[in-house]
Amino acid sequence: MGISEQEMRTFEGFRAIIARLRGPDGCPWDRVQTHASLKPYLLEEAYEALAALDEGDPQRLRDELGDLLLEVFLHVQLAEEAQEFTLADVIYGIASKIVRRHPHVFGEEQADSPQDVMVRWEELKRKERGAQDSALAGVPQAMPALAHTQMLLARAATVGFEWPQTADVLDKLAEELKELAQAGEPDHKREELGDVLFLLVNLARYLDLDAEEALRQANRKFHQRFTTMESLAREQGRSLADMPLAEQGGLWRAAKERLRAEGGKP
Repeated sequence: MGISEQEMRTFEGFRAIIARLRGPDGCPWDRVQTHASLKPYLLEEAYEALAALDEGDPQRLRDELGDLLLEVFLHVQLAEEAQEFTLADVIYGIASKIVRRHPHVFGEEQADSPQDVMVRWEELKRKERGAQDSALAGVPQAMPALAHTQMLLARAATVGFEWPQTADVLDKLAEELKELAQAGEPDHKREELGDVLFLLVNLARYLDLDAEEALRQANRKFHQRFTTMESLAREQGRSLADMPLAEQGGLWRAAKERLRAEGGKP
């Protein structure tokens, strides 16, 4: 039995497609999936959506959000089959949370700035967690390390555990860099490097920057420059691997100039 184009444009039509995949006459691959087996795909699709946002490509973003929605619907389908929860439960859960945490929109309270909203949001989250729960409760351990650090620090700051000013973070960073330089054993080096990275993420928070986004931008910039270096080397009939470091440095500078001339970020 086919699915019409009109059905494909509806919410219920998409649900029916997912149910069909999991049905007795469905796809052998989809039928054997579990919540655990689908975890890598959920993470992968989330990163693909981020990449589309970084590129500013609306068509790719549309496609990647669709892929992400597929993962959500697959997990819901599995839950419904196991009678754990339904799609309606998922929708009600997030809708009620949004209404509850926006009393300045759906209630009588007032918030005059984004900062006011965030303060109130964290207050409401603390009340929902309960007085006995840690301020760090609910921070996902599986997050990328930089984002995880940033969330831990932001949660700690909600109860006043933070330095008064940016200069304090910079002073502590200088101290930790010195300790890293003096570290000898591999385990000690790993520990000190972790402290340095942790403080760099904290510095990003004090600068009102997203550490994960800052590093992803740096990665994109490096990728763009390095691949341009490789192109320049090929134009000379050479390989980067055969060049001494000094020549590679010259190509790096040339790559920056080419990217600048082409209107890209050098």
